[in-house]
Amino acid sequence: MKIIKRSGSEVEFDREKIAVAVTKANESVVPSHRLTPIQIKRIAEDVESAAANMQRSLSVEEIQDMVEDQIMNQRAFAVARSYITYRYKRAMVRKSNTTDEQILSLIECNNEEVKQENSNKNPTVNSVQRDYMAGEVSKDITKRILLPSDIVAAHEDGRIHFHDADYFAQRMHNCDLVNLEDMLQNGTVISETLIEKPHTFSTACNIATQIIAQVASCQYGGQSISLAHLAPFVELSRQRFRKEVREELSLLPGTFSEEQVNAIAEKRVREEINRGVQTIQYQVVTLMTTNGQAPFVTVFMYLGEAKNEQEKADLALIIEETLRQRYKGVKNEKGVWVTPAFPKLIYVLEEDNIHEDSKYYYLTKLAAKCTAKRMVPDYISEKIMLQNKIDKNGDGQCYTCMGCRSFLTPYVDAEGKPKYYGRFNQGVVTVNLVDIGLSAEGDMDRFWQIFDERMDLCHRALQCRHERLTGTLSDAAPILWQHGALLRLKKGEVIDEYLHGGYSTLSLGYAGLWECVYSLNGRKLTEPEGEELGLEIMRKLNEYTAKWKKEENIDYSLYGTPLESTTYKFAKCLQKRFGIVKGVTDRSYITNSYHVHVTEEIDAFEKLALEAKFQALSPGGAISYVEVPDMQNNLEAVLSVMRFIYDNIMYAELNTKSDYCMECGYDGEIGVESIEGKLTWVCPNCGNTDQKRMNVARRTCGYIGTQYWNQGRTQEIKERVLHL
Repeated sequence: MKIIKRSGSEVEFDREKIAVAVTKANESVVPSHRLTPIQIKRIAEDVESAAANMQRSLSVEEIQDMVEDQIMNQRAFAVARSYITYRYKRAMVRKSNTTDEQILSLIECNNEEVKQENSNKNPTVNSVQRDYMAGEVSKDITKRILLPSDIVAAHEDGRIHFHDADYFAQRMHNCDLVNLEDMLQNGTVISETLIEKPHTFSTACNIATQIIAQVASCQYGGQSISLAHLAPFVELSRQRFRKEVREELSLLPGTFSEEQVNAIAEKRVREEINRGVQTIQYQVVTLMTTNGQAPFVTVFMYLGEAKNEQEKADLALIIEETLRQRYKGVKNEKGVWVTPAFPKLIYVLEEDNIHEDSKYYYLTKLAAKCTAKRMVPDYISEKIMLQNKIDKNGDGQCYTCMGCRSFLTPYVDAEGKPKYYGRFNQGVVTVNLVDIGLSAEGDMDRFWQIFDERMDLCHRALQCRHERLTGTLSDAAPILWQHGALLRLKKGEVIDEYLHGGYSTLSLGYAGLWECVYSLNGRKLTEPEGEELGLEIMRKLNEYTAKWKKEENIDYSLYGTPLESTTYKFAKCLQKRFGIVKGVTDRSYITNSYHVHVTEEIDAFEKLALEAKFQALSPGGAISYVEVPDMQNNLEAVLSVMRFIYDNIMYAELNTKSDYCMECGYDGEIGVESIEGKLTWVCPNCGNTDQKRMNVARRTCGYIGTQYWNQGRTQEIKERVLHL
């Protein structure tokens, strides 16, 4: 059995250390109030037993809480006071410098929590360590200086989560939609170098990857680009190739028709599209940003964005090549084709591609084939999105999310035109709904009272995010604010105007709706009473964001938080505060956003239909998924799910598996087993447990993760049931 030290490093549990600590406290009190040696031994044994029953690695703080409880159970109150006093004094000493141990454990690569904090970061790499070290300093400053103490306390005990505190000290925002069209058509500046409008598709793709890397280094969340912004450059390449072919053929005897010229030129266009798409795929996978990871980038594929029929046909060529290359994958160090984490792909289902007689149905079939093998693309239904996203002109809009699920709210500019590219999200604060539910102890009046208190807490925390960005100079990130990725401000200008009026959003996140409802009425979201209460809570959350927006002219929006490492943190905090509550805190994770619990037996179509109701009430961001087996030989089933998505839900994905063991070459599903109380990935063919010697790709929370997960998220992955 392991425990996690305050530095984050993981060590073996040692019962004797408990006995020694209790003995020291025991010796500090008068003999008449002391414990007997047998009682001390029993305390140590009971703590060991309780820790083992938790079936995860506990923190030192959790172990010490258990020790306190056991001393109190022995009614040795003087010893308990002595033990608590000692803990308090040690805490005061540690508080004088809160970062040293964390940073040292990062450098030595023995910080278990950081190792599994982000499933797309490798903590042994110097650039990642540098980012984490800077993050520890930022978190320290944020907690001690920048945030009010009650918000810090709420974050620490898991009532809320103040996201990305490791970047808060800097004036950085969360995620955005890159205005690639503006940057390519009107030029941009990268590292003080003027980049003019490209004249070929391949050059446009190369510039796009450089823009992606620069943007990723200036913010901390996801970003999205649209292939439609690259499509016009296909025609530029086509005209260039036609000219070249005519010149080349003029040197040969005989005459050549325009049809022959065009056929040769078109072949070269296809080859150039192949090279350009390959540039995007391989550069995104191999680029390392300043925060030590590949850019969290999403590529949007929407035929409806094309400005004319020729551009739509060219966009279809780009989409086709993107899907073909993603289906193929990328080679790992063994030269085996595996599933890459990035870029994330989103394919829009629309009238031009959803029906068997649709002009571009062949793309949809290719998308289904790619999903079955590589887990992407994910799917947006144009039909449902046009119903859900209505702007102030009364028009429905279809557009991409910023990264994995964060959606901007509909916005119309001063000219009355809808605008999405060039906009951004200021940041996220998430409320732990489960904590509210358990705190209410089944009393609905008490629930709504606590709910109101937590909303006030989240509101003030979100205001801190907004105020931190207020006054930011465009010089802080020229690629974003001065050179077109978001805006084209002058040097020395502040971004304040774009923090108001709906141009950017602030996200109120929520997590654990499933467990919250169950804690209140013992019902699941899949039952009528549970669904009704869940929807009521969602409507109430939206009432608050609407109220704040009206009062402050800041676009607050409700966001279905994609908890990754925080699902484990919240679960541990809930267990500490409320103990083990069956069906609520009896696992090492809580459920993301409004999702049906991963263990719930429900078919894919019923799940999507139910979650569509909740997704419509999560305008700031949400995605639904269905867990499926190997579907490569059953593409019709994949297509049936895609058709259901088109008719019923705005944004959804299919989760498959894609693994490879470098030790034995096994390419089936690699599973999770409990070894010495720790969940471990194990190759079922050769027994390999070395994570460095296997490729495992799983959808974690919108993005695909490939660098493994903490124990809470790993348990969640292990317990997922199939929906198809």
